[in-house]
Amino acid sequence: MTEKQVFGACPHDCPDTCSMVTTVKDGRATEVRGNPDHPFTKGGLCVKVNNYQDRVYSTDRVLYPLRRTGAKGAGEFERISWDQALDDIKRRWTAIIDQDGPNAILPYSYLGTEGILNGLNSGDAFFNKMGASVSERTFCDSGAISAFFMTCGPTAAIDPESFVHSKYIILWAINTISTNLHHWPFIAEAQKKGAKVVVIDPMATLTAKQADWHIALRPGTDAALALGMINIIIDEDLVDHDYVKNYTVGYDELKERAADFPPEKVAEITGVSADDIRTLAREFATTQPSVIRMGVAIERHAGGGNAVRAMSCLPALVGSWRQCGGGIMHMPIWAFPIKWDDLSRPDWIPEGTPVINQWRLGSALTGELETKIQSLFVYNSNPVVVAPEQEKLIKGLEREDLFTVVSEHFITDTARYADIVLPATTQLEQFDLMFSWGHLYLTLNQPAIAPLGESVPNTEMFRRLAHSMGFNDPYFKRSDEEMALDALDWSNPVLEGIDLSSLKTTGYARLKVGSPEDFVPHREGNFPTPSGKVEFKSSMAAGGNMVVPLFRQGYVADQPGQAIDPLPNYIPPNESPQTNADLAARYPLNMLSPKSHAFLNSSYGNLDEQLHHAGEQMVVINPADASERGIVDDQVVKIFNDRGSIEAVAKISEDIRQGVVVSPMGYWAKNSRTGFTVNAISPPAFADYGNAPTFSDTLVEVSHG
Repeated sequence: MTEKQVFGACPHDCPDTCSMVTTVKDGRATEVRGNPDHPFTKGGLCVKVNNYQDRVYSTDRVLYPLRRTGAKGAGEFERISWDQALDDIKRRWTAIIDQDGPNAILPYSYLGTEGILNGLNSGDAFFNKMGASVSERTFCDSGAISAFFMTCGPTAAIDPESFVHSKYIILWAINTISTNLHHWPFIAEAQKKGAKVVVIDPMATLTAKQADWHIALRPGTDAALALGMINIIIDEDLVDHDYVKNYTVGYDELKERAADFPPEKVAEITGVSADDIRTLAREFATTQPSVIRMGVAIERHAGGGNAVRAMSCLPALVGSWRQCGGGIMHMPIWAFPIKWDDLSRPDWIPEGTPVINQWRLGSALTGELETKIQSLFVYNSNPVVVAPEQEKLIKGLEREDLFTVVSEHFITDTARYADIVLPATTQLEQFDLMFSWGHLYLTLNQPAIAPLGESVPNTEMFRRLAHSMGFNDPYFKRSDEEMALDALDWSNPVLEGIDLSSLKTTGYARLKVGSPEDFVPHREGNFPTPSGKVEFKSSMAAGGNMVVPLFRQGYVADQPGQAIDPLPNYIPPNESPQTNADLAARYPLNMLSPKSHAFLNSSYGNLDEQLHHAGEQMVVINPADASERGIVDDQVVKIFNDRGSIEAVAKISEDIRQGVVVSPMGYWAKNSRTGFTVNAISPPAFADYGNAPTFSDTLVEVSHG
């Protein structure tokens, strides 16, 4: 018996990007565990991944190309060869291009895997070469990133490991223990040393229960709370005037804007008492170094971008950036020298190519948009579960004239509607490089086992598709390792001494940015904004509502837009009892649909261990709201609004504030009681910046009938 240990990395859309070690015996993976030597992830894996080998060897894996034999949605397929699958795809695509043009073909992908080679941008060059419609990906963080760029620029900002030196930590709209687990030990160590940990969230999450103070504000009112803090800091002269003078622009204008948000007014908006707002502002300003860790959920309301803009002003206002462990953490991804253009080849996009936002897939497939979509190619995503207007989306997928191809591990809710299903490798079967949006380590994933069946990584799939379609550019003939060498700027100082050879030996390497104690990049300003300073008043606002290029297939430039407010403001939610009384008369409860503790979006929503941990689709409801509706614990209830309805099991708890319900997303439709999940209820509206979604800007009613 031969046994070996293979270094790898968790593939998922998670800030932790865990270093993994796979034990392989006689060619079979027998155990996947965390790498104990990694300074950030330290040998642990979360409940989503700690039995990853069960996902790899699941009897439900798609291991061979499949062709639909039954009705769309029935999930009935026959095995075919790769040559047959490629011939079918070429034939159908050629006919569509001849009749309707390449714009009638729409790719659809996200971060089912987060690898640089096999992740978000892996198919961009192929579809750009074809001339397909551009797929705008703004599901996650596009609004927050746009807002952060407008204020601080594309900066890694702070090392998450330096939180051990923080004295005051605000976890704002993030459930760290469920969605950023390996950052929690650094926070807990600071807390043990005397730091105060504050969680701002409408629900008492697992993280909030470990904090020193939980502030349960109304959903979608975060910008008002941040502006209220700014008001108090300025009014009580808690400002670091030296930092503001030398390293910021727009202070006078920010002061004038914040004057509109005195604590009593903010209390009425947020449901947080004026005294608590004052305490929060004073403690954040005077307990240095203070730091904010913002979560993705912050952007999921009409004014989410403005909330991030206001929050991003706070550290500069009080000088938190001066010290190790001070500032605001968003996405350290900007420290990685990734050559996005070389991955996506935007130069191949024909002029005038339509841009279709993935949030509008239901509308695109049902003919509501100008561009007629005749073929959909899905990889790294399961839009039936993750996109809104679920009922409309399914009707579009049921079209007999729509040619749908899905690359997958399993027959997901989306793959059930496919004409062709292609078998994808898991992380144990493919080569990839992994950046992180939660720490400063580059990680190499080496294949631990041979691909099962006839599964292939995305890199190989697009090589085969390119050959089939007659694309002869050398770009499509590169090996995976050649692609890895092209994907990063290896001459960048942060990669000094790091190469593929060294990564194969160690599995990971910290970027050369200094130790966590030394990485204080904004002690004396040096922000990557047009002014080089924190822009309380944004110069980028003159260009209109931008979408960060990372989120567009191929970096399509934004069309010039109307200038937006250069200062942070409070944009009320579209749907809330405080701002939409007529709608609230019918649907009085705010519904939040956060990530599940056991799923990663829809990944793992079909596996027994994770389903056992998560339980059936549930809805958490406050006792007062439950009593008013005659709802008892563990009762099956209906959650509904004008867009749709689902059924869930009621969990009555004081953990959620009155007037709010929480129903986690990620459950598969085929396993639900009604065939629909939470995104049957979610709105299709965009937020203020970056075409961000508004998952949590949703009013519903809950009934037991």
